[in-house]
Amino acid sequence: MKRSEINQALKQMEALIQEKKFALPPFCNFTPEEWQEKGHEYDEIRDNMLGWDITDYGLGDFDKVGFSLITLRNGNVKLDKYTKTYAEKLLFLKEGQMAPMHFHWNKMEDIINRGGGNVLITVYNSTEDGGFADTDVTINSDGREYTVPAGTKVRLTPGESITVYPYMYHDFYVEEGFGDVLLGEVSMCNDDENDNRFYESMGRFPTIEEDEPPYRLLCNEYPKAK
Repeated sequence: MKRSEINQALKQMEALIQEKKFALPPFCNFTPEEWQEKGHEYDEIRDNMLGWDITDYGLGDFDKVGFSLITLRNGNVKLDKYTKTYAEKLLFLKEGQMAPMHFHWNKMEDIINRGGGNVLITVYNSTEDGGFADTDVTINSDGREYTVPAGTKVRLTPGESITVYPYMYHDFYVEEGFGDVLLGEVSMCNDDENDNRFYESMGRFPTIEEDEPPYRLLCNEYPKAK
């Protein structure tokens, strides 16, 4: 991705966050220049990769596969000094974007439509060998439990949520005609390196072409503490 494309995506996400009146923590507003001066008091942000993020899953087709996000809080399964067992994210998907099919080995999460359009989440149980099981899927959504056939697309309108359990395959994409979507994710501790099982092999971070200065540093770009 070009840096200009990343900057545009982050600004679009920021605009929808402001429109929905979701207040961000102060570190989300740090400029790249301000990050150069930050000391070890912000190690939790660096170590746990909090802050702005972009993924195109290494496919180079961000407008179709990928999204922008902010990790607001997270623990760290590798560092005992960080004892939080939970995480929270905001995700921004434009119309036409989607996240590919995957499950988590350990993490349970709630995906919440925080505002904008509708999101469609396709669900399957996993077989022992990582395939799609042809079994009904139990859905827990805002205090309601029900079952749906394998491959059902569960629609979340603004305010609605779904609980995603370990080994429960899910993708999500924006329903056409209803606008961009701001999603929330509240979960157990997030470990992207070891806890994601994609149905098809995927990458994580985009390769960046630096055609203009960054608007915000991404969570894997922070300089070392002063």
